Amino acid sequence: MSATALFGGEAALGALTHRGPAPKRIVVAYGFWIFLLSDVVMFSALFATYAVLVNATAGGPNGAELFNQTSVAIETACLLLSSYTCGLMSLAVNSQNRTGTYLGAAVTFVLGAAFLALELHEFAGMIAKGATPERSAFLSAFFTLVGCHGLHVTIGLLWLTVMMAQVATKGFRAAVQRRLLCFSLFWHALDIIWVGLFTIVYLIGIE
Repeated sequence: MSATALFGGEAALGALTHRGPAPKRIVVAYGFWIFLLSDVVMFSALFATYAVLVNATAGGPNGAELFNQTSVAIETACLLLSSYTCGLMSLAVNSQNRTGTYLGAAVTFVLGAAFLALELHEFAGMIAKGATPERSAFLSAFFTLVGCHGLHVTIGLLWLTVMMAQVATKGFRAAVQRRLLCFSLFWHALDIIWVGLFTIVYLIGIE
């Protein structure tokens, strides 16, 4: 190997190793993706548990007797629309448009809150019929799976509220934009999980 090739290769290696760390925005997004994947693993375990226990009704009501497809369809529409408005909010954040950011966040919050209200109404109706988590293994798995997703939506709404307060007080600082990016990833992930939940629990589960 020639000296030119050797030193040229070392120079190239030095250029690569002295570029410095990746931008913080990329590092934060990468770390948050790892968190989201851990959340997916948790939900996968809950889905597997539900699939095993779906027929363990212990003589109690099953999904076909309890689920209101119309209400669940409205819930689904609310959450999917909230994902769209969350995307619009992200575009407004990228262009540092305060009005668009607030409007997108407000509509996302309202749709998410409507989803939660319908879900709580569903839970209340089931409990009023005696279909409580301790009634059967099926109901225990159902309330755990759907309730865990609802808890995540609640956390997301609280997070969104805090982020809008930060936009109002700090503007579109780099740190605020990174946090809004993480929120957007979180919210879209919840929508993806709900599509799986809707399919497995409310469609396949009542056949």
